[in-house]
Amino acid sequence: MSGRSEARSLTAMDQNATKETSKDKHRDGVAATPQGVARIALTVLALCFTLAVLGRGLGDSFTVFLKPISESFGWDRAQIVSVYSLTWLASGLTAPFVGRLFDHSGPRIVYALGLLLLGAAFLIAAHAQHLWQFQLSIGLCVGIGIAFIGIVPNSILLGRWFGPRLPTAMSVVYSAMGGGVLALLPASQLLIDHIGWRGTYQLFGFAALGLLVPLLLLPWRMFAAGSPHVAKKSDPDFVDSGWTLVSAMRHHAFWALFSTFFFTAVGMYSIAAQIVAYLIDAGFPPLQAATAWGFSGVVLVFGMLGVSALDGLIGRRPSVLLSYAISILGIVLLWLLQYYPNVILLTGFVVCFGSMMGSRGPLITATAMKIFRGKRVGTIFGTISIGSGLGSAFGSWSGGLIHDATHGYNLLLVFALASVILGMIPFLIVPALRE
Repeated sequence: MSGRSEARSLTAMDQNATKETSKDKHRDGVAATPQGVARIALTVLALCFTLAVLGRGLGDSFTVFLKPISESFGWDRAQIVSVYSLTWLASGLTAPFVGRLFDHSGPRIVYALGLLLLGAAFLIAAHAQHLWQFQLSIGLCVGIGIAFIGIVPNSILLGRWFGPRLPTAMSVVYSAMGGGVLALLPASQLLIDHIGWRGTYQLFGFAALGLLVPLLLLPWRMFAAGSPHVAKKSDPDFVDSGWTLVSAMRHHAFWALFSTFFFTAVGMYSIAAQIVAYLIDAGFPPLQAATAWGFSGVVLVFGMLGVSALDGLIGRRPSVLLSYAISILGIVLLWLLQYYPNVILLTGFVVCFGSMMGSRGPLITATAMKIFRGKRVGTIFGTISIGSGLGSAFGSWSGGLIHDATHGYNLLLVFALASVILGMIPFLIVPALRE
Protein backbone atom coordinates (compact mmCIF):
# COMPACT_ATOMS: atom_id res chain seq x y z
CA MET A 1 0.00 0.00 0.00
CA SER A 2 2.83 2.37 0.88
CA GLY A 3 4.34 1.75 -2.60
CA ARG A 4 1.05 2.66 -4.27
CA SER A 5 0.75 5.75 -2.11
CA GLU A 6 4.32 6.70 -3.01
CA ALA A 7 3.60 6.21 -6.71
CA ARG A 8 0.44 8.30 -6.46
CA SER A 9 2.39 10.96 -4.60
CA LEU A 10 5.15 11.01 -7.24
CA THR A 11 2.55 11.20 -10.01
CA ALA A 12 0.87 14.12 -8.30
CA MET A 13 4.23 15.83 -7.87
CA ASP A 14 5.02 15.32 -11.56
CA GLN A 15 1.64 16.77 -12.54
CA ASN A 16 2.20 19.76 -10.28
CA ALA A 17 5.68 20.24 -11.71
CA THR A 18 4.27 20.11 -15.24
CA LYS A 19 1.65 22.70 -14.32
CA GLU A 20 4.30 24.93 -12.75
CA THR A 21 6.49 24.60 -15.82
CA SER A 22 3.54 25.50 -18.01
CA LYS A 23 2.78 28.49 -15.79
CA ASP A 24 6.39 29.59 -15.96
CA LYS A 25 6.31 29.39 -19.73
CA HIS A 26 3.16 31.46 -19.88
CA ARG A 27 4.58 33.85 -17.30
CA ASP A 28 7.64 34.34 -19.49
CA GLY A 29 5.38 35.10 -22.40
CA VAL A 30 5.82 31.91 -24.42
CA ALA A 31 2.90 29.65 -25.22
CA ALA A 32 3.48 26.11 -23.95
CA THR A 33 1.82 24.17 -26.77
CA PRO A 34 3.32 23.73 -30.25
CA GLN A 35 0.16 25.24 -31.73
CA GLY A 36 0.55 28.29 -29.50
CA VAL A 37 4.19 28.69 -30.48
CA ALA A 38 3.29 28.43 -34.18
CA ARG A 39 0.59 31.09 -33.82
CA ILE A 40 2.96 33.49 -32.09
CA ALA A 41 5.69 32.82 -34.67
CA LEU A 42 3.29 33.65 -37.51
CA THR A 43 2.16 36.77 -35.64
CA VAL A 44 5.78 37.90 -35.30
CA LEU A 45 6.34 37.18 -39.00
CA ALA A 46 3.26 39.24 -39.93
CA LEU A 47 4.44 42.09 -37.70
CA CYS A 48 7.93 42.10 -39.23
CA PHE A 49 6.41 41.98 -42.72
CA THR A 50 4.13 44.94 -41.94
CA LEU A 51 7.00 47.02 -40.55
CA ALA A 52 9.16 46.15 -43.55
CA VAL A 53 6.33 47.17 -45.92
CA LEU A 54 6.01 50.48 -44.09
CA GLY A 55 9.73 51.20 -44.04
CA ARG A 56 10.44 50.21 -47.60
CA GLY A 57 7.33 51.86 -48.98
CA LEU A 58 7.99 55.17 -47.24
CA GLY A 59 11.61 55.12 -48.37
CA ASP A 60 10.86 54.37 -52.02
CA SER A 61 7.90 56.77 -52.10
CA PHE A 62 10.44 59.55 -52.68
CA THR A 63 10.65 58.46 -56.32
CA VAL A 64 7.12 59.85 -56.71
CA PHE A 65 7.92 63.06 -54.78
CA LEU A 66 11.11 63.70 -56.79
CA LYS A 67 9.53 65.50 -59.72
CA PRO A 68 7.00 67.75 -57.88
CA ILE A 69 9.58 68.80 -55.26
CA SER A 70 12.17 69.48 -57.95
CA GLU A 71 9.69 71.60 -59.91
CA SER A 72 8.58 73.49 -56.78
CA PHE A 73 12.10 74.71 -55.99
CA GLY A 74 13.75 74.58 -59.42
CA TRP A 75 16.44 72.17 -58.26
CA ASP A 76 18.32 70.00 -60.73
CA ARG A 77 18.09 66.22 -60.66
CA ALA A 78 21.40 65.62 -58.81
CA GLN A 79 20.41 67.95 -55.99
CA ILE A 80 17.04 66.35 -55.36
CA VAL A 81 18.34 62.79 -55.82
CA SER A 82 20.96 63.50 -53.12
CA VAL A 83 18.09 63.25 -50.63
CA TYR A 84 17.25 59.73 -51.81
CA SER A 85 20.95 58.82 -51.72
CA LEU A 86 21.26 59.95 -48.11
CA THR A 87 18.24 57.84 -47.16
CA TRP A 88 19.89 54.56 -48.17
CA LEU A 89 23.36 55.63 -47.06
CA ALA A 90 22.06 56.39 -43.56
CA SER A 91 20.06 53.15 -43.53
CA GLY A 92 23.09 51.06 -44.50
CA LEU A 93 25.54 52.69 -42.10
CA THR A 94 23.07 52.49 -39.20
CA ALA A 95 22.37 48.77 -39.63
CA PRO A 96 25.28 47.39 -37.52
CA PHE A 97 24.39 49.66 -34.59
CA VAL A 98 20.71 48.70 -34.69
CA GLY A 99 21.63 45.10 -33.85
CA ARG A 100 23.53 46.16 -30.74
CA LEU A 101 20.68 48.36 -29.54
CA PHE A 102 18.26 45.48 -30.17
CA ASP A 103 20.32 43.14 -27.98
CA HIS A 104 20.65 45.77 -25.26
CA SER A 105 17.17 47.30 -25.15
CA GLY A 106 14.87 44.87 -26.95
CA PRO A 107 12.50 45.19 -29.92
CA ARG A 108 9.98 47.57 -28.30
CA ILE A 109 12.51 50.40 -28.01
CA VAL A 110 14.06 49.76 -31.44
CA TYR A 111 10.78 49.67 -33.39
CA ALA A 112 9.30 52.60 -31.43
CA LEU A 113 12.35 54.76 -32.16
CA GLY A 114 12.00 53.86 -35.83
CA LEU A 115 8.38 55.03 -36.04
CA LEU A 116 9.17 58.14 -34.00
CA LEU A 117 11.98 59.11 -36.37
CA LEU A 118 9.83 58.48 -39.45
CA GLY A 119 6.89 60.48 -38.10
CA ALA A 120 9.03 63.45 -37.06
CA ALA A 121 10.96 63.38 -40.35
CA PHE A 122 7.88 63.60 -42.56
CA LEU A 123 6.32 66.36 -40.46
CA ILE A 124 9.53 68.39 -40.77
CA ALA A 125 9.71 67.73 -44.52
CA ALA A 126 6.15 68.99 -44.93
CA HIS A 127 7.40 72.47 -43.95
CA ALA A 128 10.88 72.33 -45.49
CA GLN A 129 12.06 75.27 -47.60
CA HIS A 130 15.72 74.44 -48.23
CA LEU A 131 17.57 71.44 -49.65
CA TRP A 132 19.48 70.77 -46.42
CA GLN A 133 16.17 70.44 -44.57
CA PHE A 134 15.10 67.67 -46.97
CA GLN A 135 18.52 66.04 -46.66
CA LEU A 136 18.24 66.06 -42.87
CA SER A 137 14.63 64.89 -42.65
CA ILE A 138 13.90 62.65 -45.66
CA GLY A 139 17.56 61.77 -46.08
CA LEU A 140 19.14 61.07 -42.69
CA CYS A 141 16.13 60.69 -40.38
CA VAL A 142 14.02 58.55 -42.72
CA GLY A 143 17.08 56.41 -43.54
CA ILE A 144 17.82 55.80 -39.86
CA GLY A 145 14.14 55.18 -39.16
CA ILE A 146 14.00 52.56 -41.93
CA ALA A 147 17.03 50.80 -40.41
CA PHE A 148 15.26 50.69 -37.03
CA ILE A 149 12.25 48.85 -38.47
CA GLY A 150 14.07 47.02 -41.26
CA ILE A 151 15.99 43.85 -42.08
CA VAL A 152 18.46 43.80 -39.16
CA PRO A 153 15.98 43.92 -36.24
CA ASN A 154 13.51 41.75 -38.15
CA SER A 155 16.12 39.06 -38.80
CA ILE A 156 17.17 39.00 -35.14
CA LEU A 157 13.58 38.73 -33.92
CA LEU A 158 12.57 36.13 -36.51
CA GLY A 159 15.70 34.10 -35.74
CA ARG A 160 14.35 33.57 -32.21
CA TRP A 161 11.18 32.02 -33.61
CA PHE A 162 12.14 30.25 -36.83
CA GLY A 163 15.68 29.00 -36.18
CA PRO A 164 16.72 26.78 -39.12
CA ARG A 165 13.75 28.08 -41.14
CA LEU A 166 15.01 31.65 -40.95
CA PRO A 167 15.87 31.86 -44.70
CA THR A 168 12.24 31.06 -45.57
CA ALA A 169 10.96 33.64 -43.09
CA MET A 170 13.42 36.22 -44.39
CA SER A 171 12.25 35.59 -47.97
CA VAL A 172 8.77 36.62 -46.84
CA VAL A 173 10.12 39.76 -45.19
CA TYR A 174 12.32 40.61 -48.18
CA SER A 175 9.22 40.43 -50.37
CA ALA A 176 7.78 43.22 -48.21
CA MET A 177 9.78 45.71 -50.24
CA GLY A 178 7.52 44.80 -53.14
CA GLY A 179 4.44 45.21 -51.00
CA GLY A 180 5.63 48.62 -49.85
CA VAL A 181 6.24 49.80 -53.39
CA LEU A 182 2.89 48.44 -54.57
CA ALA A 183 0.92 50.02 -51.75
CA LEU A 184 2.56 53.38 -51.25
CA LEU A 185 3.75 54.57 -54.66
CA PRO A 186 0.32 54.81 -56.37
CA ALA A 187 -1.18 56.03 -53.09
CA SER A 188 1.48 58.73 -52.87
CA GLN A 189 0.76 59.91 -56.42
CA LEU A 190 -3.00 60.05 -55.73
CA LEU A 191 -2.44 62.00 -52.52
CA ILE A 192 -0.02 64.42 -54.22
CA ASP A 193 -2.60 65.05 -56.96
CA HIS A 194 -5.28 65.88 -54.36
CA ILE A 195 -3.51 67.53 -51.40
CA GLY A 196 -0.02 68.31 -52.75
CA TRP A 197 3.32 66.90 -51.72
CA ARG A 198 3.44 68.91 -48.48
CA GLY A 199 0.03 67.67 -47.39
CA THR A 200 1.02 64.10 -48.27
CA TYR A 201 4.20 64.31 -46.17
CA GLN A 202 2.18 65.70 -43.29
CA LEU A 203 -0.27 62.80 -43.57
CA PHE A 204 2.62 60.31 -43.61
CA GLY A 205 4.05 61.91 -40.47
CA PHE A 206 0.82 61.74 -38.47
CA ALA A 207 0.20 58.16 -39.64
CA ALA A 208 3.64 56.99 -38.48
CA LEU A 209 3.22 58.67 -35.09
CA GLY A 210 -0.30 57.26 -34.79
CA LEU A 211 1.07 53.72 -35.16
CA LEU A 212 3.28 54.25 -32.12
CA VAL A 213 0.43 53.68 -29.66
CA PRO A 214 -0.69 50.22 -30.87
CA LEU A 215 2.98 49.26 -31.36
CA LEU A 216 3.84 50.03 -27.74
CA LEU A 217 0.83 48.04 -26.51
CA LEU A 218 1.93 44.78 -28.19
CA PRO A 219 3.15 41.91 -25.94
CA TRP A 220 6.83 42.53 -26.63
CA ARG A 221 8.04 40.42 -23.73
CA MET A 222 6.39 37.40 -25.31
CA PHE A 223 7.66 38.30 -28.80
CA ALA A 224 11.23 38.85 -27.59
CA ALA A 225 11.32 35.58 -25.61
CA GLY A 226 11.44 33.46 -28.76
CA SER A 227 10.33 29.89 -29.32
CA PRO A 228 11.36 27.31 -26.69
CA HIS A 229 11.74 24.79 -29.50
CA VAL A 230 14.21 26.71 -31.67
CA ALA A 231 17.24 25.64 -29.65
CA LYS A 232 16.13 22.00 -29.77
CA LYS A 233 15.71 22.13 -33.55
CA SER A 234 19.03 23.80 -34.27
CA ASP A 235 21.70 21.98 -36.26
CA PRO A 236 23.22 19.26 -34.00
CA ASP A 237 26.37 19.25 -36.13
CA PHE A 238 26.90 23.00 -35.73
CA VAL A 239 30.48 23.98 -34.95
CA ASP A 240 31.42 27.59 -34.27
CA SER A 241 34.04 28.37 -36.88
CA GLY A 242 35.56 31.04 -34.65
CA TRP A 243 35.10 33.89 -37.12
CA THR A 244 35.64 37.43 -35.88
CA LEU A 245 34.99 40.59 -37.87
CA VAL A 246 38.73 41.11 -38.34
CA SER A 247 39.39 37.55 -39.53
CA ALA A 248 36.33 37.68 -41.81
CA MET A 249 37.58 40.91 -43.41
CA ARG A 250 40.81 39.12 -44.29
CA HIS A 251 38.90 36.47 -46.24
CA HIS A 252 38.19 36.97 -49.94
CA ALA A 253 34.56 35.87 -49.53
CA PHE A 254 33.84 38.86 -47.27
CA TRP A 255 34.86 41.38 -49.93
CA ALA A 256 33.27 39.34 -52.70
CA LEU A 257 29.89 39.52 -50.94
CA PHE A 258 30.46 43.17 -50.04
CA SER A 259 31.21 44.04 -53.69
CA THR A 260 28.20 42.04 -54.88
CA PHE A 261 25.94 44.03 -52.56
CA PHE A 262 27.63 47.30 -53.53
CA PHE A 263 27.72 47.06 -57.32
CA THR A 264 24.27 45.46 -57.58
CA ALA A 265 22.78 48.25 -55.48
CA VAL A 266 24.61 50.87 -57.58
CA GLY A 267 23.13 49.46 -60.79
CA MET A 268 19.60 48.95 -59.52
CA TYR A 269 19.25 52.22 -57.58
CA SER A 270 20.81 54.45 -60.22
CA ILE A 271 17.67 53.54 -62.18
CA ALA A 272 15.12 53.03 -59.39
CA ALA A 273 15.47 56.58 -58.06
CA GLN A 274 14.39 58.02 -61.41
CA ILE A 275 12.06 55.40 -62.89
CA VAL A 276 8.83 57.35 -62.34
CA ALA A 277 10.40 60.53 -63.73
CA TYR A 278 11.86 58.54 -66.64
CA LEU A 279 8.46 57.10 -67.56
CA ILE A 280 6.81 60.52 -67.35
CA ASP A 281 9.51 61.97 -69.61
CA ALA A 282 8.92 59.06 -72.02
CA GLY A 283 5.28 60.14 -72.35
CA PHE A 284 3.34 58.19 -69.74
CA PRO A 285 0.87 60.06 -67.45
CA PRO A 286 2.19 60.53 -63.86
CA LEU A 287 -0.40 58.24 -62.24
CA GLN A 288 0.20 55.52 -64.84
CA ALA A 289 3.96 55.81 -64.33
CA ALA A 290 3.67 55.55 -60.54
CA THR A 291 1.17 52.70 -60.75
CA ALA A 292 3.29 50.78 -63.27
CA TRP A 293 6.37 50.97 -61.06
CA GLY A 294 4.20 50.26 -58.02
CA PHE A 295 3.06 47.05 -59.72
CA SER A 296 6.67 45.89 -59.50
CA GLY A 297 5.77 45.11 -55.91
CA VAL A 298 3.53 42.30 -57.14
CA VAL A 299 6.04 40.76 -59.51
CA LEU A 300 8.79 41.11 -56.90
CA VAL A 301 7.00 38.62 -54.65
CA PHE A 302 6.92 36.07 -57.46
CA GLY A 303 10.51 36.84 -58.38
CA MET A 304 11.63 36.40 -54.79
CA LEU A 305 9.81 33.10 -54.37
CA GLY A 306 10.89 31.91 -57.82
CA VAL A 307 14.60 32.55 -57.29
CA SER A 308 14.42 30.95 -53.82
CA ALA A 309 12.70 27.89 -55.31
CA LEU A 310 15.31 27.62 -58.06
CA ASP A 311 17.99 27.69 -55.38
CA GLY A 312 16.74 24.30 -54.19
CA LEU A 313 16.35 22.91 -57.72
CA ILE A 314 19.40 24.02 -59.69
CA GLY A 315 21.71 25.42 -57.02
CA ARG A 316 22.56 28.84 -55.65
CA ARG A 317 25.08 30.02 -58.23
CA PRO A 318 22.91 29.27 -61.32
CA SER A 319 19.90 30.85 -59.58
CA VAL A 320 21.81 34.05 -58.79
CA LEU A 321 23.29 34.27 -62.31
CA LEU A 322 19.84 33.80 -63.87
CA SER A 323 18.45 36.62 -61.73
CA TYR A 324 21.21 38.92 -63.00
CA ALA A 325 20.44 37.98 -66.61
CA ILE A 326 16.78 38.91 -66.09
CA SER A 327 17.81 42.26 -64.54
CA ILE A 328 20.00 42.99 -67.57
CA LEU A 329 17.08 42.24 -69.90
CA GLY A 330 14.94 44.65 -67.88
CA ILE A 331 17.51 47.45 -68.37
CA VAL A 332 17.50 46.83 -72.13
CA LEU A 333 13.69 47.05 -72.22
CA LEU A 334 13.80 50.29 -70.23
CA TRP A 335 16.22 51.75 -72.80
CA LEU A 336 13.81 50.83 -75.62
CA LEU A 337 10.89 52.50 -73.80
CA GLN A 338 12.18 56.02 -74.48
CA TYR A 339 11.97 55.32 -78.21
CA TYR A 340 8.91 53.07 -78.27
CA PRO A 341 6.69 53.99 -75.29
CA ASN A 342 4.02 51.30 -75.20
CA VAL A 343 2.34 49.07 -72.65
CA ILE A 344 4.00 45.86 -73.91
CA LEU A 345 7.54 47.13 -73.34
CA LEU A 346 6.48 48.76 -70.08
CA THR A 347 5.04 45.46 -68.83
CA GLY A 348 8.17 43.59 -69.88
CA PHE A 349 10.39 46.07 -68.05
CA VAL A 350 8.32 45.95 -64.85
CA VAL A 351 8.25 42.14 -64.87
CA CYS A 352 11.97 41.69 -65.60
CA PHE A 353 13.54 44.54 -63.65
CA GLY A 354 10.94 44.79 -60.88
CA SER A 355 10.82 41.07 -60.13
CA MET A 356 14.58 40.98 -59.51
CA MET A 357 14.78 44.02 -57.19
CA GLY A 358 16.12 42.42 -54.03
CA SER A 359 15.45 38.86 -55.19
CA ARG A 360 19.10 37.97 -54.61
CA GLY A 361 19.03 39.30 -51.04
CA PRO A 362 17.91 36.10 -49.23
CA LEU A 363 20.39 33.94 -51.20
CA ILE A 364 23.33 36.27 -50.58
CA THR A 365 22.32 36.48 -46.92
CA ALA A 366 22.17 32.68 -46.64
CA THR A 367 25.58 32.43 -48.35
CA ALA A 368 27.14 34.83 -45.86
CA MET A 369 25.53 33.00 -42.94
CA LYS A 370 26.91 29.68 -44.20
CA ILE A 371 30.46 30.87 -44.84
CA PHE A 372 30.85 32.91 -41.65
CA ARG A 373 28.73 30.79 -39.33
CA GLY A 374 29.42 31.36 -35.67
CA LYS A 375 28.56 33.60 -32.74
CA ARG A 376 29.59 36.78 -34.55
CA VAL A 377 27.82 36.10 -37.83
CA GLY A 378 25.34 38.90 -37.16
CA THR A 379 28.08 41.49 -36.76
CA ILE A 380 29.89 40.18 -39.84
CA PHE A 381 26.77 40.16 -42.00
CA GLY A 382 25.72 43.59 -40.73
CA THR A 383 29.10 44.94 -41.86
CA ILE A 384 28.81 43.22 -45.25
CA SER A 385 25.36 44.74 -45.71
CA ILE A 386 26.87 48.22 -45.43
CA GLY A 387 27.87 47.62 -49.05
CA SER A 388 24.20 47.65 -50.03
CA GLY A 389 23.59 50.98 -48.30
CA LEU A 390 26.69 52.56 -49.82
CA GLY A 391 25.80 51.21 -53.27
CA SER A 392 22.21 52.45 -53.06
CA ALA A 393 23.38 55.92 -52.06
CA PHE A 394 26.19 56.15 -54.61
CA GLY A 395 24.05 54.71 -57.40
CA SER A 396 21.10 57.05 -56.96
CA TRP A 397 23.34 60.11 -56.54
CA SER A 398 25.51 59.17 -59.55
CA GLY A 399 22.39 58.59 -61.63
CA GLY A 400 21.22 62.11 -60.88
CA LEU A 401 24.61 63.58 -61.82
CA ILE A 402 24.73 61.63 -65.08
CA HIS A 403 21.21 62.79 -66.01
CA ASP A 404 22.08 66.42 -65.36
CA ALA A 405 25.35 66.21 -67.27
CA THR A 406 23.88 64.52 -70.34
CA HIS A 407 20.27 65.78 -70.14
CA GLY A 408 19.17 62.26 -70.98
CA TYR A 409 19.15 58.68 -69.81
CA ASN A 410 21.32 56.70 -72.24
CA LEU A 411 24.62 57.07 -70.40
CA LEU A 412 22.79 56.45 -67.13
CA LEU A 413 21.49 53.12 -68.43
CA VAL A 414 24.97 52.14 -69.62
CA PHE A 415 26.30 52.97 -66.15
CA ALA A 416 23.56 50.86 -64.53
CA LEU A 417 24.20 47.94 -66.88
CA ALA A 418 27.96 47.96 -66.20
CA SER A 419 27.34 48.07 -62.43
CA VAL A 420 24.94 45.11 -62.49
CA ILE A 421 27.49 43.09 -64.47
CA LEU A 422 30.19 43.96 -61.90
CA GLY A 423 27.82 42.78 -59.15
CA MET A 424 27.45 39.45 -60.92
CA ILE A 425 31.19 38.81 -61.50
CA PRO A 426 32.04 37.54 -57.97
CA PHE A 427 29.68 34.59 -58.53
CA LEU A 428 31.66 33.79 -61.69
CA ILE A 429 35.21 34.02 -60.40
CA VAL A 430 35.34 33.83 -56.58
CA PRO A 431 35.90 30.19 -55.41
CA ALA A 432 33.86 30.52 -52.20
CA LEU A 433 30.82 31.72 -54.17
CA ARG A 434 31.20 29.24 -57.01
CA GLU A 435 30.87 26.20 -54.73
